[in-house]
Amino acid sequence: MTPLQRYIAEEIAIDHADGLLTRREALRRLGLIGLGVAAATSLLAACSTGSDEQSSTSAPATPGGATPPPPGTADAVSTESVTFAGPDGRVLQGAWAEAATPRGTVLVVHENKGLTDHIRSVAGRFAGAGYSALAVDLLSEEGGTATFTDQAQATAALATVPPERFVADMKAGVDELGRRVPDKKAAAVGFCFGGGMVWQLLASGEPRLAAAVPFYGPLPEGADFSGSKAAVLAIYAELDARVNASRDAAAAALTKAGLPHEIVTVPGADHAFFNDTGPRYNATAAAEAYETVLAWFGEYLG
Repeated sequence: MTPLQRYIAEEIAIDHADGLLTRREALRRLGLIGLGVAAATSLLAACSTGSDEQSSTSAPATPGGATPPPPGTADAVSTESVTFAGPDGRVLQGAWAEAATPRGTVLVVHENKGLTDHIRSVAGRFAGAGYSALAVDLLSEEGGTATFTDQAQATAALATVPPERFVADMKAGVDELGRRVPDKKAAAVGFCFGGGMVWQLLASGEPRLAAAVPFYGPLPEGADFSGSKAAVLAIYAELDARVNASRDAAAAALTKAGLPHEIVTVPGADHAFFNDTGPRYNATAAAEAYETVLAWFGEYLG
């Protein structure tokens, strides 16, 4: 397996171990990304805690009351579906949210489910806070996320794409931000798989980002950020042991590159805690992280 396929496979196995996927569904998803039954069974056994319950679909309630609205939604603006020029003459898809008076711009990179309504909402929230945002669909070449009726198939499709294509598409997204909002600084934000993509973009030597915020994203092997100029806010979750294993290496690579950076580990939170449509959503942690991101943008974007 490639490092990306391994990351996605381990994520599926941990979701099963945490009771978010049945064994049958986990095996099906592992099969879609190319694991045979024996390899898939071994991986599930290695990650299993003995739970084989049905997936949880509701976010945990906030102690003492109802879960508050996701952070930033009160001021969020609506997004519109757009297409824009990609590399090699390809056409890319995305969701665009325009700030009334842009202070800067943000490229939003989705999780391994593709460009979902949740990610569109995140773009709208940033625009509502003053940062015009473009959420790029990294499945554009496959027809776009909307062409997949099975979310697991979308994930499997992402697992087959060379990281170089993702980087090229994200760079095209930065191009589009500059075209739509010239003379403003740009940032990139990504979640889970998308956090890993932001790390990949930084490692590509992309010089146009003034800031970057990878949320609990896997670090590329041998990451070298020497070509980047971004101020990096790396957000981790205390309970996310798998991704946290590369946290020290990320800090070392950022220090070696001389980039301004801060490593934030959110206490009591787990992987994907910012996704208010997922079972690991943590309202308190999400609100705190959102305010931290906006403060970072205020310092490095304007």
